Amino acid sequence: MNTTTTPFIFIRTIRTCLLLLAIIIAGAAMGQESDSLFIRKMADEILLRSSAYENLRVLTKQIGPRLAGSSGMVKAERWGAAALQAAGADRTWMQECMVPHWVRGGQDQARVLVNGKSTTLDVVALGNSIGSGKSELMAPVIEVRSFEELRQREQEVKGKIVFYNYPFNAAFVRTFQAYSDANKYRGQGPSQAARYGAVGVVVRSMSHSADNHPHTGSTRYDSLYNKVPAVAIGLQDADRLSGFIAAGPVQVGLRTHGYFLPDTIGHNIIGELKGSEFPNEIITVGGHLDSWDNCEGAHDDGAGCVQTIEILRAFKALGYVPKRTIRFVLFANEENGLRGGTQYAEEARQKGEKHVFALESDAGGFTPRAFGFTVSDAQFQKILQWQSLIAPYGCTEFSRGGGGADIGPLNRLFNTPVAGLQPDSQRYFDYHHARSDVFEAVNKRELELGAVNMAALIYLIDRYGL
Repeated sequence: MNTTTTPFIFIRTIRTCLLLLAIIIAGAAMGQESDSLFIRKMADEILLRSSAYENLRVLTKQIGPRLAGSSGMVKAERWGAAALQAAGADRTWMQECMVPHWVRGGQDQARVLVNGKSTTLDVVALGNSIGSGKSELMAPVIEVRSFEELRQREQEVKGKIVFYNYPFNAAFVRTFQAYSDANKYRGQGPSQAARYGAVGVVVRSMSHSADNHPHTGSTRYDSLYNKVPAVAIGLQDADRLSGFIAAGPVQVGLRTHGYFLPDTIGHNIIGELKGSEFPNEIITVGGHLDSWDNCEGAHDDGAGCVQTIEILRAFKALGYVPKRTIRFVLFANEENGLRGGTQYAEEARQKGEKHVFALESDAGGFTPRAFGFTVSDAQFQKILQWQSLIAPYGCTEFSRGGGGADIGPLNRLFNTPVAGLQPDSQRYFDYHHARSDVFEAVNKRELELGAVNMAALIYLIDRYGL
């Protein structure tokens, strides 16, 4: 070997490597610029020409409550299929699933009797709870602030109505933490009280609002114990009832009418854009179409549904042809059974489908702040590279842990990477499951910005994969 030429070869090799590195960096920069421009076009399309707010108005005002099994559910399914078609889906279909059919059966009522004087309490029966019977259920009330206190006082419970007065923890800045902390009293409370002989339950509403609207939501009866009627009470009346109890023994009267009919047929409503390069790789984006029967379900989850439809409309308006198949899903029965999300994942398993990512919006139509991801470490590192592209539109934080109830079964069955849109949460539980969750509570601009952020994330995952 001629040693005199060795330094020149070495220098030439370094120059070649540096040139290749420069080309790679330049290519990445050009890719980022291209992505930034396309995301800007999507944002313009949605912010200037969105149909999301009008779709939400139709869904809430013309259809209204959409509890699983109800006539509202059927109307909403038809509307959803037509809306996905109008937005430009390559194909749409209704995926059948059996859903529970709980009926409220009448107006829920409660009163407190103190020294012969009756005071009305603002209540709403918990979803899936039984009725109080043909006549009013009147019984002494016992107030507890935890399951531990209930156990300590179990000898006092028999024949009484248990009042779970457990407030949202105001110290949690992330309000979903307060919800996770408190909702065990709604879900497990009736059966835990019945375990010790209680005849009924009153639960402080899952909220930290300043109003008196009671908030419903599912309860789950344990088959080991009697089923007892259960209601949620507005926060002002919860404090009022607590004050009455502190002053001396009182009785509470309940009138509720809930019952179950046999399971009936519901549907996930699905629109699809077929992938041009990897059609067998499926990306899912969605929200749940059902709502509780005491409200219009505007934030929960009409917002997520119309954002989903808007992403489809914007892609088609811009002529975007996805690499991977994107499904836009309006899920059935999230509120009191999760049958829609379960059926979607089960059918995917039966068909051997490859689901590469799923995104859900089910935290209200408020200003987008973040995305939460349940993904591998390597996938999260890749996603973090896109944060600067999405941050200008609201989601400045990408965090670990997130998803949605309807896409959870995909993650559990296939370990599918999932994410959830996380809007500003401070007002969400003012409306969640309450009669105040109406169209007028949703801000048009905030709703559309949520769709912009979701569309950007779906676009990037479709283009680059995980």
